[in-house]
Amino acid sequence: MAEQLQMNKRQNQALVAAKATQRNQYLTFTLGGETFAMEIRFIREVIQFGGLTIVPLMPDFIRGVINLRGAVVPVIDLSVRFHRPPTEPTKRTCIVILEVGQEDNLATLGVLVDNVSEVLEIQGEDIEPAPSFGSSLRSDFIQGVGKVGGKFVIILEVNQVVSVEELASLAANRGAAEAIEA
Repeated sequence: MAEQLQMNKRQNQALVAAKATQRNQYLTFTLGGETFAMEIRFIREVIQFGGLTIVPLMPDFIRGVINLRGAVVPVIDLSVRFHRPPTEPTKRTCIVILEVGQEDNLATLGVLVDNVSEVLEIQGEDIEPAPSFGSSLRSDFIQGVGKVGGKFVIILEVNQVVSVEELASLAANRGAAEAIEA
């Protein structure tokens, strides 16, 4: 038992040391007045809001689909996904196009944000673990909290926020519930 604890302690120390030297780039954006970030490795591109086609019987957080060079791409309203009021589009509203999932099974989807701010490089030592309390977001949605210029940026766990499996399950559950009501 003591050996296992020592081994776990050494592994944690190694992870902390690796994290402290790691530098990742993040796309920052605002949503409802708060600043969030996503790892740049998930971002394919950022486009202006528009050309959205509403699809009936979708969960509220799926605003519709767009045509992205011939591909149908679902667009998720992050604000609604976070149980907040829907995003009211302005001229600064953007759709961030993401590629998520496993390398052999990538899905392309868009997320609606109020505006995109900048790309930041945040060192691992400037990222604190996700708080276990006090956040209006599910804790599994938060990768950590970055300290940038004396301010905090909530770094999202992209694969959790836009989990293709969870989104499909929620859509199926909603469709089944509406079929029962009819």
